[in-house]
Amino acid sequence: MAKNNILTLDNLYVSYGGIRAVKGISLNVPEGEIVTLIGANGAGKSTILRTIASLVKAESGKILYQGEEITGKSSTAIVEKGITLVPEGRRVFANLTVLENLKIGGYLRKDKLESDIEWVYKLFPRLKERSWQMAGTLSGGEQQMLAVGRALMSKPKLIMMDEPSLGLAPIIVNDIMNIIKTINKEGVTILLVEQNANLALKIAHYGYVCETGNISIEGTGAELLNDESVKAAYLGKSKRKANS
Repeated sequence: MAKNNILTLDNLYVSYGGIRAVKGISLNVPEGEIVTLIGANGAGKSTILRTIASLVKAESGKILYQGEEITGKSSTAIVEKGITLVPEGRRVFANLTVLENLKIGGYLRKDKLESDIEWVYKLFPRLKERSWQMAGTLSGGEQQMLAVGRALMSKPKLIMMDEPSLGLAPIIVNDIMNIIKTINKEGVTILLVEQNANLALKIAHYGYVCETGNISIEGTGAELLNDESVKAAYLGKSKRKANS
């Protein structure tokens, strides 16, 4: 049986200062799956996530979430509906503790946060060990864990992640990818933007290749891993500065 799409983009256009960054993209994110967007820098991947999160305004087209159009709704309304974004560069609150950062992630909730804080600590034991440590003093990998944990505190149905492996050592990247799979197994749908195309496609159920604001190729993670054009363009060894 086909799964319902939790998110659909229909002919989405987005422009920055007269430059069109997203050019009529349409895609689906099935409920309960990991979907990845891969592509070079400047392909429009991050813009897509930021537009869904209502941090950037769509020029035209539709964004549908659980069948309801959410194009143009406020960022707060997007979070309340169950969508959250882990931004590129982590952006934790450096002068607050780990625990305070997590509590900020649940700021729109009316219920108690304790059980979900414990869930985040179970996913990331290192955060529990450092719960009273200032977030700005954490390593890069720990800050990425905190950024993901903070996003989970809003109890999202759909979590979007923008370059979660950027700047991290390979061993930490593997930890983050395993956590993404664990979160997905616990029922959270994931839309992942990731330059490490090889790792992203290995964990993704489905993938889209973005090129200059368009979708050029799509398919299952396995299909894209074995596609010769994808191999040539995106699956070569890349050297990225590690900062774990």
